[in-house]
Amino acid sequence: MIPLLDQIKKLKALADTGLVYATDDYNRERYEQILEISLELMAQVGNTSVDALKAAFAPITEYPTVKTDVRALVLSADKKQVLMARESVDGKWTLPGGWADIGETPREAVVKEVWEETGITAKPLALLAVFDKRAHPHPPQPFYVYKMVILCEAVSGELKSGFDMAGADYFDIENLPELSEDRILKSQVELVYKKAVEGDYVAYFD
Repeated sequence: MIPLLDQIKKLKALADTGLVYATDDYNRERYEQILEISLELMAQVGNTSVDALKAAFAPITEYPTVKTDVRALVLSADKKQVLMARESVDGKWTLPGGWADIGETPREAVVKEVWEETGITAKPLALLAVFDKRAHPHPPQPFYVYKMVILCEAVSGELKSGFDMAGADYFDIENLPELSEDRILKSQVELVYKKAVEGDYVAYFD
């Protein structure tokens, strides 16, 4: 059975698409009603307000697509530890990364995120995985997200917290800290770590 939140996201996407391509007021009004219903349902499932959801979603002016999150797997020199950044929002840890900005390649985005969050200058080496968040047990969220994990090499810099982060450090793969599961899961870290240490650079994808 498809989870309710996934169905609501599809309903919202249909409404957004309809509003982009509607050619008359009659259809526009119907799609606006469907959009409002989808937001009301999403607010109930997510225990939030419709106003908060409206503030989170940018106005749709063209065909709605998936959001892209880029994450870096940076290993210590002996490949036994993983570089992680601590989120200020929840105090938990994640692979360095964030939303890919328009105008950035994935390579540029991941280099920027690693430097901003940890103080490390990274060199991208290989795309290890593309995760569809829907296919993994992340906490529910309103956006539909693909998560790209890129293997990177630390080439210079010293560990320091980024302006919006609460820490940065290396951790043994067998002793990872409490993870910010909205951003990364232990199973995902273990999967990309295994690929990296075994030299398996054929990207996993859902």
